[in-house]
Amino acid sequence: MPVNDRLSLESYPGSPRGQKTEAVPVSPVFWMWPDFLSGQLERPVRVLLVDDNHARRLVSKDLALDQRILVAGETGSLSEARRLLSQHEFDVLILDIRLDGGSGFELIEHAKRRSRTLEVIVNSSLEDEHHILHAFELGASGYLVKNSWQHHFAQAVLQVVNGGAAISPCLARRLLLKLADEHHPPLMKPRVAQAIEEPLSARECEVLRLVAAGNVTHEIAQALSISGQTVCAHIKSIYRKLRVHTRAHAVVEASSRGLL
Repeated sequence: MPVNDRLSLESYPGSPRGQKTEAVPVSPVFWMWPDFLSGQLERPVRVLLVDDNHARRLVSKDLALDQRILVAGETGSLSEARRLLSQHEFDVLILDIRLDGGSGFELIEHAKRRSRTLEVIVNSSLEDEHHILHAFELGASGYLVKNSWQHHFAQAVLQVVNGGAAISPCLARRLLLKLADEHHPPLMKPRVAQAIEEPLSARECEVLRLVAAGNVTHEIAQALSISGQTVCAHIKSIYRKLRVHTRAHAVVEASSRGLL
């Protein structure tokens, strides 16, 4: 493995070495984290970072502060990322679109073919609607814009593994401002801007608005006084009507149609 690449699974139960790292003080925020959510002290969320050295250091430093998350692998190479994904299990992939040896879109497709449950967060300086929509179409659940001071990578990771979506605030605001202008050209392709054959119900729109606000399943259930199972049923119906496969893509798709 190249010097700048790292695989650190020894602190995770069931790792190749089967060893645990030395105990460290538990952050107070962890004690307020519900035990039914992903990201527990005994089973942290395993993250693979794929980006250049500088970006990986910044993201890794932020994630290391949260004990609910384990940076289990790092690399800047597309080929090495493919190897890591083939040999180890990860919960979240954070990657740039521009990678050494190819496109990040290729890696998203490869990763989603290997595991439908793997969540993907794009962390890129490319912030045009074409790249954002394409990432969501391939199965990404988050899109963060680089060089934004509003980043909170740990929050983004925990959101996507618990059924939410992660979009940079600056990007979300820009999309909303564009949608507010009735005379602005559609964000998406003409086929996307067309009305859906089966409209969303009032409750489905409520669920989607809460998803867009960053709420996860149990928070939506509490807000609407319904069960988590009912929330999942509504989201499944939303996917079918909008012809999407992730919550983030559903939010972008619904926004382009003026449903939010």
